[in-house]
Amino acid sequence: MAAVAAVPEIAPAPSARPRRVRAWRGAVLGVAALYFLVPMAVSFWFTVHTETKGFSLDAYARIVSAPGFVSSLLLSFGLAAATIVTVLLLTLPAMLAVRLGAPRLRPALELLTTLPLVVPPITYVVGIGTALRGGTDALAATPFWATLIAIQDESFPIVLVLAYVVLTLPFVYRSLDAGLRVIDVRTLVEAARNLGASWPHVLFRVIIPNIRSAIASASFLTLALVLGEYTISALLGYQTFPVWIVTISGNDGQLSVALSIISLLLIWLLLLTLSGAGRKRS
Repeated sequence: MAAVAAVPEIAPAPSARPRRVRAWRGAVLGVAALYFLVPMAVSFWFTVHTETKGFSLDAYARIVSAPGFVSSLLLSFGLAAATIVTVLLLTLPAMLAVRLGAPRLRPALELLTTLPLVVPPITYVVGIGTALRGGTDALAATPFWATLIAIQDESFPIVLVLAYVVLTLPFVYRSLDAGLRVIDVRTLVEAARNLGASWPHVLFRVIIPNIRSAIASASFLTLALVLGEYTISALLGYQTFPVWIVTISGNDGQLSVALSIISLLLIWLLLLTLSGAGRKRS
């Protein structure tokens, strides 16, 4: 019997497609990096170079001592934190109630949360101002007058928190809906309830850990919107951080650009922190 020599199998040649994908990905990322970094570099050079002094960091040294910097920054951070907590407490239980008890109301909830995208901010703030002025006159003889005045306190305007909650509803709803779609909410809730868990325990120990990344996405979208919002706070007469930057820009151009760079870097840092907090630790 003739021996048949075993012919080794020839491995297929590796495809060049992954390399092309990596090359295109690197090119796109490089263009995006240039798009963001070149204006940042030019702005930074404008803040540190003058024809008389040359290279100087005086613009950044004047930030802390600038009048109104600390108060406006703390106000914006406080409004952002209050808005995040309020919108999550309102949106997440409502979405769970609709998903578990009344699925037919889901289109109505989607429509309700999408309405802020339809109304222009200028129309929105004009309506708020008109309601506040009319409410002050109409409620002057009632106990609600003090409440209406309290929510307009300049030290912490709750009216801005309520306005920001409405503005962030579309983004928060979409982020939370994407997170709830990837888990079996009904099975998790029924299993936890059958084991004797209360509804707060189900919410904070079962649902929230499974949608941590979605909550983080909703939080940093809300944070970015509040720290960058100008129209509503300016027209209502409140000195938030964006309003303060625009106000001071007419007096000191270098200082305003330096503040814009610092605020942008600070927002990126906070977004990275919230994004990292939303990831599951190994």
